[in-house]
Amino acid sequence: MVTRDEAMKVLREFTKNENLIKHALAVEAAMRAYARKFGQDEELWGIAGLLHDFDYEKYPNPGEHAIKGAQILAERGFPEEIVNAVRAHANYPEYPPQTLMEKTLFAVDELTGLIVAVALVMPSKKLAEVKVSSVRKKMKDKSFARKVSREDIIKGAEMIGVDLEEHIKTVLEAMQGIADQLGL
Repeated sequence: MVTRDEAMKVLREFTKNENLIKHALAVEAAMRAYARKFGQDEELWGIAGLLHDFDYEKYPNPGEHAIKGAQILAERGFPEEIVNAVRAHANYPEYPPQTLMEKTLFAVDELTGLIVAVALVMPSKKLAEVKVSSVRKKMKDKSFARKVSREDIIKGAEMIGVDLEEHIKTVLEAMQGIADQLGL
């Protein structure tokens, strides 16, 4: 098994943008929360979350992002579950999320971005101020955080069998737990 420190070195090797690092940390926290909730391997799930977008700066284009990353991780001897989760999180038709970990990674990815956007419009710009109802309200506003796929958030919650409200709550609380690392 690879360690979190080793995964962080790979993330930092490929990712220089601090906002992408923070996104990786947010997804890691959400994945760890769901691993606890589902009785799964928290370290394995956390590392998958941490590395899910590590290749994005170098390979941002659809068809390359996540595919190249999965190849790099496989070549470096990362566990197959992590390799597959990284590949599947982009939801390409040829690599649909299949395992619970893959589905959960897909489910939390877009939602973390929406939660950050909601925090940034709060007067304090703090996650502590964000409520599930705030996220739900902003989800309905199609002009807010336009690049965030509401469809993927809804589909992700359905894929893992969690009510949307509960899904938002789980991810929000996970992110609030690392708010200092996220600068929020």
